[in-house]
Amino acid sequence: MITTADFKKGLLVEIDGTPYMITDFTFQSPSARGTATLVKVKLKNMLTKQTLEKTFKAGDKFNEPNFESNPGQFLYKEGNGYVFMDLSTYEQFSLSEEVVGEKAYFLLDGLEDVKIQLFNGEPIGIELPPAVELKVIATEPAIKGATAAAQMKPATLETGLQIHVPPYIETGEVVRVDTRTKAFISRAGK
Repeated sequence: MITTADFKKGLLVEIDGTPYMITDFTFQSPSARGTATLVKVKLKNMLTKQTLEKTFKAGDKFNEPNFESNPGQFLYKEGNGYVFMDLSTYEQFSLSEEVVGEKAYFLLDGLEDVKIQLFNGEPIGIELPPAVELKVIATEPAIKGATAAAQMKPATLETGLQIHVPPYIETGEVVRVDTRTKAFISRAGK
């Protein structure tokens, strides 16, 4: 059992049968005697990814959710779903476009270092590696005399993701992209 005294950022708790991650919390001392300390908590629903705020009394108890994060691999896109393999059990499963969302821009067949999120043994989502390498399929040609400090230019990557890259990046090059911010990091291998 988890109590409000155990709260910390990133902790998973189960409320009404749903897993939530604590993203922020504060303790609020009462001004009147005899009333309990309140704990205001910002929670992220691990199934729907929506956030909400709740207030609990100090000492409230919560169950620990049956939530796991296993190593996985993206295999391929099939129809309206994305097929993954849990590398700890070698089971394959499909997640819908709604569940994968914008993470699809970083999925290449065979991508490893994906974390499979499981709740009660059922896959509910994925967590991407911090960076992936993608090929530039379209960008404006390099301008002679341009430096790395010059303006960024738009580029389209092989998954359809559009980012801004330095002017020296050309079509056909492979670049590293931050999966959290969708920002150019460097040329691949740097």
